[in-house]
Amino acid sequence: MGKNGRGGDGRGGEGAGRAREAGHAGQETGYAEEDGRLTLRERKKLRTRQRISGEATLLFIERGFDNVTVAEVARAAEVSTMTVFNYFPRKEDLFLDRIPEGHELVTRAVRERAGDETPLAALRRLAFDLLARRHPLGGVGEGFAYFWQTVLDSPALRARGREAVEEIENTLAGLLVEAAGEEGEPGDARLAAALIVAAYRVAYAGAAARQLAGDPAEEVAADQEAVLRRTFEALERALPGGG
Repeated sequence: MGKNGRGGDGRGGEGAGRAREAGHAGQETGYAEEDGRLTLRERKKLRTRQRISGEATLLFIERGFDNVTVAEVARAAEVSTMTVFNYFPRKEDLFLDRIPEGHELVTRAVRERAGDETPLAALRRLAFDLLARRHPLGGVGEGFAYFWQTVLDSPALRARGREAVEEIENTLAGLLVEAAGEEGEPGDARLAAALIVAAYRVAYAGAAARQLAGDPAEEVAADQEAVLRRTFEALERALPGGG
């Protein structure tokens, strides 16, 4: 079996090719968009991060997360193992590399919302935008099933995914406290954050399950708009103050 593991893991041939396309699609932006606000040094660091994560993603999808070492990722990305760990302290974060981007997107949505917009309305807008762009954090896109299958096949990735959800919830709770100001109650903000994150996770997991079952991404995306609409309507009833 060669480096890319095309022999007997069930991802050979055409499947491996599609997995590679999915891996490349997932590494285009990393966790920060190059929107003109980055310095030259920051852009270089971002591209290095993207290259490392992109090569890791291809290897993990084709061979399985637990069958690839960090040293192999470093060789594929043409950097040192120490450089890999400088960008990704944990092996799991090489694959789940959009966790920082998730924090950034949620933070910007809440803090940069319009003056008459509630945090929940801002998060709703973000969710629909991610879906429309077929962003990985939106849950629907061509080739995403390879990503989720790799996660399902690895206990370490599943555990890190659960941690990431909790981390996003903590970030959101802090943002809701900040948005409420002196009138807010930390306990209310934490409950609201838990409800919002849990609701989105259910909607996201539903889209993932359908794509893993073989449903076409565009069909899932069309249905997911209705799912998100119902999800946020339920949240608005549960959180009349808008989060």
